[in-house]
Amino acid sequence: MSKIYIPRDSSALGLGAERVVEAIQLEAGRRGVSIELVRNGSRGLYWLEPLVEVETPAGRCAYGPVTPGDVAGLFEAGFLEGGAHPLGLGLTADIPYLKQQERLTFARVGITDPVSLEDYLSHEGYRGLRRALTMAPADIVEEVTESGLRGRGGAAFPTGIKWRTVLNAAAHRKYIVCNADEGDSGTFSDRMIMEGDPFVLIEGMTIAGLAVGATQGYIYLRCEYPHAHVALNDAIAAACAAGYLGDDVLGSGRAFHLEVRLGAGAYVCGEETSLLESLEGKRGLVRYKPPLPAIKGLFGRPTVINNVISLASVPIILDRGGAYYRDFGMGRSRGTLPIQLAGNLKQPGLVEKAFGVTLREILYDYGGGSASGRPIRAVQVGGPLGAYLPESQFDTPLDYEAFATQWAVLGHGGIVAFDDTVDMAKMARYGMEFCAIESCGKCTPCRIGSTRGVEVIDKIRAGIDRERNIALLRELGETMLAGSLCALGGMTPYPVLSALNHFPEDFGVSNAASKAA
Repeated sequence: MSKIYIPRDSSALGLGAERVVEAIQLEAGRRGVSIELVRNGSRGLYWLEPLVEVETPAGRCAYGPVTPGDVAGLFEAGFLEGGAHPLGLGLTADIPYLKQQERLTFARVGITDPVSLEDYLSHEGYRGLRRALTMAPADIVEEVTESGLRGRGGAAFPTGIKWRTVLNAAAHRKYIVCNADEGDSGTFSDRMIMEGDPFVLIEGMTIAGLAVGATQGYIYLRCEYPHAHVALNDAIAAACAAGYLGDDVLGSGRAFHLEVRLGAGAYVCGEETSLLESLEGKRGLVRYKPPLPAIKGLFGRPTVINNVISLASVPIILDRGGAYYRDFGMGRSRGTLPIQLAGNLKQPGLVEKAFGVTLREILYDYGGGSASGRPIRAVQVGGPLGAYLPESQFDTPLDYEAFATQWAVLGHGGIVAFDDTVDMAKMARYGMEFCAIESCGKCTPCRIGSTRGVEVIDKIRAGIDRERNIALLRELGETMLAGSLCALGGMTPYPVLSALNHFPEDFGVSNAASKAA
């Protein structure tokens, strides 16, 4: 019986994967061919979706992008045996886009059936948890600290330090919270993990619970991810049934329970304290700090809050050791980063690479340059509040500190590319408008500053007293940066001022005049 893999990933579904599945089943039935269909996660080569893989003695062979109209021709070409076809890509593992990556966190995504516990176990799953169960909590925390893992959600705070704080906090109840409210533009790595390998997140959260003494975990999932919601709940049910979750994890006498809770679509709930308010059933408003969530978090108890990629990176660290993970990367940026390519690129998708690869390599060696064929003029890294980088900064390595020297942020690893037709003044306005719409309204710099910022940019674009209004825009940016309660208002100046600094001509002024203002 031939085994065929077709993704259940929501992007693949949006590109017609379900129709391809139906066409293959109908064609196989018409020909009397026995097949086994496995709905895997996406490999992350989104320009090739729907990607169909067939298991052969030499390995999996890939074909894509496949439409229902291609299916009969694939059967005629003998694709079940890896036969040649215009859509044939050869062995999946040899596709350069994949072969040149360092897939640690995404090692199983696209390979296994996401909700099959048996599949997960046969691909090195739960080895990290089994090792963690033999260790003292402080030793688990030390392993994560040694790995150099930092938060992959934006702030890049060392994960081990956060865990140690919660471990040392005295409380009869503690929590693990996964921030799965992936709201940044151009980001989808969290979704890919939850849809394509949910067990790795569950395992990572269980290890975190063992490390700090927490017995309850929550995944705060954005409501716009229905396929992830189904996959997570199916995987949690399977893990509970097999003893990997519950009152007695693998017979260890230690408990860990896990639930998925849906958010209501507010961008600001990606900020950890606003998320906690929402999780408690309140309006998503940012909390004042201190106290930190590690001391007084969910329901007033010590709480670990990490995002999906941070927690999904933990199992391989516990399995292979902190030193193994630390050997990837550069400087203080250790391990790998799932980089998400979006916008005007020929080859959008996910690339997991060790820190240190340059932006130019990512854009051209992986992204293939612009989809329009025109020069890439700017890229925004780190979501809608990330800085715009011009071509002169494309040789910056992907490293938290290297980006900071360019007054930019690496954030969640999302990259959105723009060609030379983009109006950067319009993009700056979008940054301000986004903040005005998404602000929780608790602090004045964010609530009022963003609204006034939109008005000032409109005046600059209309040519009204440009010099004075550019100076006012800069002053407003400084106020928001220094005075906002959280990163929503505090980071809005990044896209606005970077656009003004690097592309002053789009604001109707010369470079010299922009800097003088």
